[in-house]
Amino acid sequence: MANIARIDPFNDLVDDLFKGFFVRPVAYGGQVQAEAPRIRVDVAESEAAYVVSAELPGVKKEDIQVAINGNQVTLSAEVKREKEVAEGSRLLHVERGFGKASRSFTLPQELDEAKAEARFRDGVLELTLPKKAAAARRQIEIH
Repeated sequence: MANIARIDPFNDLVDDLFKGFFVRPVAYGGQVQAEAPRIRVDVAESEAAYVVSAELPGVKKEDIQVAINGNQVTLSAEVKREKEVAEGSRLLHVERGFGKASRSFTLPQELDEAKAEARFRDGVLELTLPKKAAAARRQIEIH
């Protein structure tokens, strides 16, 4: 069956007007605030471990915390604003966010926290999270 789509030629025009309004340098009361930073992750799985890659641009290694509890992983990071505006000037437009960010997710299998490894390079945190060995099943004899 053919998909029927309704075309509204004014919709794109209105969208462009509003997008342009927010992109232009406009300051309300001299205060401009960027959105808080986000942690974006990719999770891959092998037979023995999960590999998590998290984007953390602008974060220093010392400002990252990783917590593992069973099969739940929590990433926390703080982006600090290093350079403030010089005296006599004002910010017109800010897109680079700063502040604290946190992200938690649950993996399908429990993790071996003692063998977990973390590497941070070029703004990407890579976690290697080995899976905990499944407990061997024990057959119970019925008397």
